[in-house]
Amino acid sequence: MPCRPHPGDSVVKAQSLTIGTLSRLTETKVETIRFYEKSGLLPEPGRTEGNYRAYEVEHLNRLSFIRRARALGFSLDQIRELLRLSDDRFRSCDSVDAITREHLIEVEQKLSDLKALQAELSRMLTQCSCGTVADCRIIDALSPVRNAGPN
Repeated sequence: MPCRPHPGDSVVKAQSLTIGTLSRLTETKVETIRFYEKSGLLPEPGRTEGNYRAYEVEHLNRLSFIRRARALGFSLDQIRELLRLSDDRFRSCDSVDAITREHLIEVEQKLSDLKALQAELSRMLTQCSCGTVADCRIIDALSPVRNAGPN
């Protein structure tokens, strides 16, 4: 079990996770871990005597939370707020619900947009006569209006 540094001591003297190990355990690129640190989502770790980052289990748990929230499509700002709220374990979860509800509305809108896109692509395919590219209705639909010169 890793030792905690003494107050004011930023050097970790016992075993802890390296950035490479944290990267492998969470399937997160090293650059992304550093980005999360710089953006304040992940607290800056202590340092070893050799000045290497020394991550603790708390970093692993927090990074796993971030990764799961990102996989569900939450924005970085939403994740930042969810993390802030999760730090106060006895607080009402109304704010968490509100963030999730807002995100669900965004997801539903994206699904609606994707269904419209699917319908348009299907419509374009049904108009294809499988002739030559010169007569292709799909190319026509994607191309800018022909003979539309500058005004």
